[in-house]
Amino acid sequence: MSNHKPDRISEYEFSIGLRLTHWIRFAAISFLVLSGFYLSYVFISPDISKEPVLFMQAKWRAAHQIAGFVLIACFIFKFYLFVFDKHSRKEWMSAVDFVNPKVWIAQIKYYLFLGPHPHLKGVYNPLQFASYLFFYIVLFVICLSGLILYAHVYHEGLGGLLYEPMRYFEELMGGLANVRTIHRISMWIIIIFVVVHVYMAVFNAVKGKNGAMDAVVSGYKFVKEDH
Repeated sequence: MSNHKPDRISEYEFSIGLRLTHWIRFAAISFLVLSGFYLSYVFISPDISKEPVLFMQAKWRAAHQIAGFVLIACFIFKFYLFVFDKHSRKEWMSAVDFVNPKVWIAQIKYYLFLGPHPHLKGVYNPLQFASYLFFYIVLFVICLSGLILYAHVYHEGLGGLLYEPMRYFEELMGGLANVRTIHRISMWIIIIFVVVHVYMAVFNAVKGKNGAMDAVVSGYKFVKEDH
């Protein structure tokens, strides 16, 4: 019988709310990118018909808008969790590491295979915290620009309610043409972020061997006891 004692313990990292918003946001962004490309560059054509019942562009736009509101809902709920959820307060502590130069240097050394992973007070290391902060700023911009475009198509109900406030932000962005450009640029930034995010998640999971990728599914990761 082996007397080997495991050197890692399980630690509850992400709440169910955070994990749900992560995967719903991922699905919404994936569909928004696909449908956004279709709306800009039509790559599917319906069968030709004399009857005006196809409305392929309108269907894609409606689906795009639904996914957009799902993304906005995820953004709002994630902000709520960050501010009010007790478990999510671990994310606040990441700001302490973010302003600590020693942790930055140690983290960069870790990524360059020049040193061990630094002990963190929060959930995210400084590079992660900076990239997530930038991501949510871009996410806010793409949601805001999307609402401006929505209010210019639908003038009743929610669209009518949003029209005047969105006109203000439209002017800040320099007009409707600029809003569309900002919306597309934000999309490309998010695409690049997702690719880098997946790569770094795999890197940390493989190098750290602490179940970092499992945590976003199960909520638990495995840390060394001396941490």
